[in-house]
Amino acid sequence: MKIIDSILTDAASIAAIRKDIHAHPELCFQEVRTADVVAKQLTDWGIPIHRGMGTTGVIGIVHGRDGGACGRGVGLRADIDALPMQEFNTFAHASKHQGKMHACGHDGHTAMLLAAAKHFSKHRDFDGTVYLIFQPAEEGGGGAREMIKDGMFEKFPMQAVFGMHNWPGAKVGTFAVSPGPVMASSNEFKITIHGKGSHAALPHNGIDPVPVACQLVQAFQTIITRNKKPVDAGVISVTMVHSLWKCSTSLNPA
Repeated sequence: MKIIDSILTDAASIAAIRKDIHAHPELCFQEVRTADVVAKQLTDWGIPIHRGMGTTGVIGIVHGRDGGACGRGVGLRADIDALPMQEFNTFAHASKHQGKMHACGHDGHTAMLLAAAKHFSKHRDFDGTVYLIFQPAEEGGGGAREMIKDGMFEKFPMQAVFGMHNWPGAKVGTFAVSPGPVMASSNEFKITIHGKGSHAALPHNGIDPVPVACQLVQAFQTIITRNKKPVDAGVISVTMVHSLWKCSTSLNPA
């Protein structure tokens, strides 16, 4: 892959922005500081912005050499929120906020789109308009839906939207593409099992919910293997089993 010289020149400054965002992660619809960082950079590069779409979303508008007169528009999208996870890295730009971490690479996505924004601000050798979409709340908050509800496509008509996701296992300098859906949507579930307490030495006097929960976890896999077509992708994961002293067991998904 041939890297554009101007972007390569700016690599260190863009990396510094990524590290700053990584050190200050914000959860869905709380990305106030991150939005401020994005807005400042775009404004410094002479790019008009629209703020507050989908609560904390930022949109930059870059017209091409025709000033956007042709009416065509393309959106480039990056997500800006972090995950509710504790970071245990010890490098200098590790998260400064307890229980919050950019563990899914959105700091990198944001920095990459800013790099593209800076390049477009200097090189407008295209017709139409490029809309730079910095979307909040990708991690379960439905930020894209909220931006659309706020009239994003009415205010900023575009014929296509492009986004990408980092993939640490991919070879450096390559892109992986695939026709059709690639990444699954996330649907959460929680199941509470109520049992009946008894002394551990007298289990026959109670109803132990733990074995019931174990059987459920095993049975869930038959939904994939016996209810879905073999050619259809699907996954069910139970990521937490929490057994309470009063004998009720909860299953929480990822």
